[in-house]
Amino acid sequence: MTEPRGVLVTRPEPGLTETMRAVEAAGFTAIPSPLLALRPLRPLLAPAMAAGIQAVLLTSGQAVDPLVALCPALLGRRVLAVGDATARRARESGFGIVESASGDAPALASLVVHLLRPQDGPLLLACGQGQGITLARVLTGAGFEVIRHCVYVAEPVDALPPAAIEAVRAQSLTATLFFSAETATVFARVLPSALLPDLGGTRALAISPAAAAPLRNLGWQCVETAATPTAASILSLLGQRRQR
Repeated sequence: MTEPRGVLVTRPEPGLTETMRAVEAAGFTAIPSPLLALRPLRPLLAPAMAAGIQAVLLTSGQAVDPLVALCPALLGRRVLAVGDATARRARESGFGIVESASGDAPALASLVVHLLRPQDGPLLLACGQGQGITLARVLTGAGFEVIRHCVYVAEPVDALPPAAIEAVRAQSLTATLFFSAETATVFARVLPSALLPDLGGTRALAISPAAAAPLRNLGWQCVETAATPTAASILSLLGQRRQR
């Protein structure tokens, strides 16, 4: 029997296409199944406010495009990004001074405290709706003024794409990749219950323990968590299967 080679990629753009290319380069068949639809928001951000910003904080690469569209003047500000992929996207969009925490939100908070001083001005935290609250609270407690602006909203889909349903039903998947707790929660909600038995031969690969939690008890072959919360770490889990 031929071993399944399909890999379901559940993240939205930006990031979906890049991850699919990496999956294909590793010798698998990538199947797009974005479970969140991103919609830009237009919060009020005066140019004068942008001029006084000490640094921009990014917890996701998904915030970059709507932020630049909202206020191009911010391209001259220093950026501290949660991870390397987000930092790379910020550079590609025109930000000149970009540093990466190479980790998660707590790592970003530590980087801020290490590199910046509260007296040098407020921080602009650009994030999705409902996100960044804990990070803002931690940095406020460290003495920083944090201006939290939601520049996009991630809206869950109502159903799995037909290609994803067919791949699950055909048991042609070796793994499904989850890059956030939100996408994992949506998957658990929209997966038809009749397809649960068909997950038995598929690994669920999650970027973090929070992303793994909603996937428990769905009948996967196993649920594995990346060693670090990065796309590269998830992809390394995918590659480990080939080496066994």
